[in-house]
Parts: sequence; C-alpha cells; structure tokens
Amino acid sequence: MSEPSEQTALKSRVDRELEEFVATEAEALLALDAELAPLVDVLTSVTARGKRLRSAFCYWGWRAGGQPDSDAMVRAAASMELVHAAAVVHDDIIDDSALRHGLPTAHVALRDAFTGRPRRKERARSMAILAGDLLMSWAGQMFTGCGLPAAYLAQARGLWAVLARELIAGEALELLHTEGDSDVRRSLKVIRYKTAKYTVEHPLHIGAAVAGADPALLEVFTDYGLPLGEAFQLRDDLIGLFGDPATTGKSNTDDVSAARPTALIALTKQAATPVERRELEKLLGRRTLSADQLERVRAIVEGTGARERVEEMITERVGAAVGALGGAGLPRIAHRSLTQLATAATSRPD
Repeated sequence: MSEPSEQTALKSRVDRELEEFVATEAEALLALDAELAPLVDVLTSVTARGKRLRSAFCYWGWRAGGQPDSDAMVRAAASMELVHAAAVVHDDIIDDSALRHGLPTAHVALRDAFTGRPRRKERARSMAILAGDLLMSWAGQMFTGCGLPAAYLAQARGLWAVLARELIAGEALELLHTEGDSDVRRSLKVIRYKTAKYTVEHPLHIGAAVAGADPALLEVFTDYGLPLGEAFQLRDDLIGLFGDPATTGKSNTDDVSAARPTALIALTKQAATPVERRELEKLLGRRTLSADQLERVRAIVEGTGARERVEEMITERVGAAVGALGGAGLPRIAHRSLTQLATAATSRPD
C-alpha cells in the first residue's frame, strides 16, 4: 500500500469510528429531551471533518511500539479527534471566531436555538462551552471503551493528565500574552503548549505507551513531535494571515483582530521600523479590519522578512523532526508513515 493510500485508509477508519460513536451519544442525548437537538447538531458538525492528524500520530505511535494493526487501537486513536474538537470549540469562543471550515463556529451556530430570546449571544456561548466540555468527556469515554485490555490503557493514564494540563496552560498563556509585548521566544512557548504537544507529541506518546513501548521511544517522539508541532502551528499562522478564506474556510483577519501573540507578528515587530510598528499597533486588535488594512498588515509582515523567516523556521523544524526518526529502529512502515505525516502536517495549502 502506498503512503498516501495508507493514510487515506486510516483516516476513513477513524471517520467511521467517530461517526458511530457520536451517533450513539447523540441518540442518548435526544432520548433525554428532543430540545437538545441544537446541541446535538453542533456536536455532530464539529466532529464530522478534519485531517485526522492527531489520531494518525496516536495510531503510528502504537505501530512504532511494535504492535500490529488493530481496530480497537483505531478507536482509541480516534479519541484524539474529540480532544481536538473540544479545543477548537473553546478556542473559537475565546477568539470570537465566526467561521471554521467555511461553517459557523459552534457559539455562532447555536444562536439559532435562542432566536427571539434575551441575551441570545451569551446563551449560545454558554451552550458552546458545555459542548466543548462534553467533547473532552467523550474523548476519555471513547478511549477507555475502545476495546483494548484495561492493562494496556492504564499505561497511558498519566499521559492524559499531562495532555489536559498542558493544553489548558497553553490557552491560558495565549490569553495572558494577547495584546502584550511581542517576544518570539514567548510566542514559541505558547505554540508549544497550546498546539504542538497535543497535536503531535502527546498522541504519539499515548499510542506508544498503550503499546508498552520502551521509554526511549517516547524520547524519540518528543524529539520528533515538538519541532513538528511547532512547524504545524507556524504554518497555520501563515495561512491565518495569507490564506484565502475560500480555501481555508476561516477568516484571514482573525489573528490580527484578536491580536494573537504569534511568532509571525513578533518577528515582524522585531524587524519593523518605528513607523511600521506604530501602524501595526493601531491595526492589531481591531474587531473589524478593512481589505486595505489587512493588505497593509500583510505588506509590513512581508517587508520585514518575517514571512520568509517563518518559512525557514518551518523547514528547519520539519528537518529536525524527520532527522529524529533516523537510527531509532522503528518498524519500516511506522518510519515511512511518520516521515510522510511530517510533510502532510506542514505543507502549504493548494
């Protein structure tokens, strides 16, 4: 089986597992009360799409640990996508993002459930928070109910605690540094805890731990996962500013309007002239941004060389990640798949 077809087949299996799990849980919610339909619709929507990268890393962590293919492990790996869905719902609330994948975000979609009622937006946001909380609960439920022996799953229990702690810490650090002084090192720390670890390192660690892998393999996965996770977010930051909403499915003004402490903006401020820096300060954090204002931000970012530097940082990190796999003695199929995923996770959109 070729590399792309291996990943495509795994994604299809993960999609099926998620669809079945969410359908069962949705039915249980509706059995409580049919008025929960708007909540069910949102939960179904936010889990219905995605590249399934986190589940892929978890699955290949298992295979790298010397274990064979397993439907139960695919179910366990699919739980990583519920963690991601929970993070996305909460992140969109925090950033007040209106679109994701070209569709209304959870807190926006839920406004329809409160049409004609007071405090419509606030109630929709509150229900979206509950949706995110439930998704995180579902993740643990799907993982523990995957069908693998309890003794296998117990080996990853502590890693789930680390995942949750560091994910929340990353979100909190981003909030603390939003609209604060720009610092590349601080921005990379936010990236590491908010995105890099739960996207790559933690899924790999959990898969390998369930497989009963040697602790040395987890060290390899840290050396692979941290730079790759950072590269993934750096690519996302570039797409967030320079991407076409028709392709990305989300607004390209969100990062600027939210004044997110990205490495891209930190590098721009470092290299900008005093006049450019003042211009940026006036534009960052604006809730509405005109096309001309967006183009001005882009021009300053490009003019300072920050966009090119971030591209270099991505290339450096992908190289470091792939290099970490060499000499690790991974099964050939796992080595090949993880190498391919490094490119897939950080490639430019078509």
